[in-house]
Amino acid sequence: MSLFIMHLVLTLVWFLLIGDQSMVSLASGFLIGFAVLWIAKPMFDTQTTYFGRLFRVVHLIAFFLYELILSSIQVAWDVLTPTHLSQPAIIEMPLDVTSDLEIFLVANLISLTPGTLCLDVDRRRNRLIIHAMFAPDPEQLVRELKNGMEMRVKRVFES
Repeated sequence: MSLFIMHLVLTLVWFLLIGDQSMVSLASGFLIGFAVLWIAKPMFDTQTTYFGRLFRVVHLIAFFLYELILSSIQVAWDVLTPTHLSQPAIIEMPLDVTSDLEIFLVANLISLTPGTLCLDVDRRRNRLIIHAMFAPDPEQLVRELKNGMEMRVKRVFES
């Protein structure tokens, strides 16, 4: 049984035994399951990448939420104030990720962030076509996207 499945089972068992079906008990079950597996790590394959990958997934989620909040504030400010600061542009972003899942995640995380929308992936699957609401310097925006979202997605799938 993989560590991921064991973690889900421990989380579910905690959730059902605690008697309080809420998000807090689910989150506490997840953390307790993680702690149990971390303590029992010597019993498993010492080369497991589960714990590192889990930390990288949590880091990606935290980064996305941070970007979501910042971009939501920026878009709301531009919509609600009389001055319009937007400088829309359509940009091409070269991709370092190669698998379908990685490209899917990068494109969708970019699209879910207010002010940016992934329009297309080119036929060779090595560029994203993106509409950005705030792109005074398109090269800078490409660097931010590559060093932000794409880099973190790529790290999640590293061995």
